[in-house]
Amino acid sequence: MSDNINRIRPALRTAGAVTGNFGRAKVKAAHNTQLGVTQYESIHRIVTKDEYLNRMYVTLESEDATPRIKEFCFKEIRRILISRNLWEQDDA
Repeated sequence: MSDNINRIRPALRTAGAVTGNFGRAKVKAAHNTQLGVTQYESIHRIVTKDEYLNRMYVTLESEDATPRIKEFCFKEIRRILISRNLWEQDDA
């Protein structure tokens, strides 16, 4: 028995609406050549680990910080200090 299931190919679709947008017709966007152009070289400044660590300390000591934020800051400080071998484990 010869199976022709692998030889069946769908017809090339050359007519009809372009779908794939949950049943609505796709619309081409306007040709905006200025999209994404900015005068700044870098929009987001990359923060160094030292600056990030200082920010965590400041936030940890902040009066406005919630317990959840303080817990996050403590874990981040601990993670960075462990990676630098500066975390001292207290076995008391």
